[in-house]
Amino acid sequence: MIETTPQTGGELTATEEPGSHSHEEHSHDEHDGHSHGQAILNPDCTREVEIEIPAAEVSRNFDAVTKRYKKMARIPGFRSGKVPDSLIRGRFAEQIRQDVMEAILPGHFRTAIEERHLKPVSQPQVTNIELEEGKPLRFKAAFEVVPDFSIDGYQDVKVEKPSTELTEAEFDAELARIRDSRATMEPVTEERPLADGDFAQISFTGTVQAAEGEAESDVPPQPITGQDVLVQIGGPNTLESFNAALRGASVGQQLRFEVSYPPEFGERQLAGKRVAYDLEVKGIKTKIEPELNDDFARELGEYESFAAFTQQLREHLAKDKQRRVESETTNRLLDALVTRYEFPVPESLVQQQVDARLDRGLRALAAQGMRTEDMRNLDFDRLRAAQRAPATAEVKGSILLDRIADVENVHVPEAEVENELHGIAGQLREGVETLRTRLTEDGSLARIRERLRREKMGALLYERLAFS
Repeated sequence: MIETTPQTGGELTATEEPGSHSHEEHSHDEHDGHSHGQAILNPDCTREVEIEIPAAEVSRNFDAVTKRYKKMARIPGFRSGKVPDSLIRGRFAEQIRQDVMEAILPGHFRTAIEERHLKPVSQPQVTNIELEEGKPLRFKAAFEVVPDFSIDGYQDVKVEKPSTELTEAEFDAELARIRDSRATMEPVTEERPLADGDFAQISFTGTVQAAEGEAESDVPPQPITGQDVLVQIGGPNTLESFNAALRGASVGQQLRFEVSYPPEFGERQLAGKRVAYDLEVKGIKTKIEPELNDDFARELGEYESFAAFTQQLREHLAKDKQRRVESETTNRLLDALVTRYEFPVPESLVQQQVDARLDRGLRALAAQGMRTEDMRNLDFDRLRAAQRAPATAEVKGSILLDRIADVENVHVPEAEVENELHGIAGQLREGVETLRTRLTEDGSLARIRERLRREKMGALLYERLAFS
């Protein structure tokens, strides 16, 4: 589902480059975040309005702006407020033109789109500005809208709903994971060879061998080393070569053997390589798992007994599976709807969603420890291109949810918005009213309403169109 949505209403701003004159085209788009050039619009979603503002209104605004500059201007040889209008208009010509446009254009643009029942989803691109004092102001504004299209038959789209019931196997697996997380590694004191299930404590040096036809210079010169590494004999993540070499070995024994790593091996530097290892067994350890009893439960939290813990765990897992299955099924349902309906998508919304996906990806990389300077060296053109297809599908899914919600007359009560605001305020430790004001001013409150409405529509589709 789309993560960011535009501020609807198409807030229009007009900016001209220094030295520009009337009858020339100028770019006024601020939406794409670039400092040069206009954002690319999808022609199938682009609408354009031509607006003319009467000369009398233009003159009134020139007079009003000139008077304001006259009060503020400090020009040698003239007392404050006594500078001639002609000098003010000559000295501050470009600034006055800019202020006049910013005073007049937005209101007339809003009126024009309201009269035409248009809802821009991108910042308008203003061109062909004709502005001279005493003459009508003319300009064109191009912007994107969500196109009209039919959603006939959406009720016929069906997807299978997996069971949401928690199975005993799922419960047992999670309990085993929790138990394993509390396990301790204890040294084996008796003298005996390594057996399946044991953890061998090893130190090793590995040398990558040149493959047939491969030059020695192509082989990494640095050996692969490890100290006091634990390897489980017969463990699910242990290569069979290590199992075969270590099984039956004793503490203090030194081993030499080779390992051929499969091409699909997880570590790229070893994938498809042949490595000769010199290894020493330093010790044997065994995993001791805690007993599943009341003491175990109390270590995990404020539980009176193991039975109380398992009951709460079961309830938590059941709710989590319910949410997960509903989310996954709703997403598959949206995918089916996106596949069924073909319609043009506003490019501005696609680019917003690409930005959102990239931002999420970069935050994940930062959380994993990637440095800022390394992020700057990423190929962002390639990354953006890779995000385009999924971003487009997400935008289409959100547009479809909005359109179906219109048909179904789905609304979000103010009480639900209020609950959401209280939740956000609690997370941010900010006053509700302060948060409301801030989110209203930057358009985020409208986007929260959109998100809640889409979530409600998605839940409604899940109930109606998903079958067991």
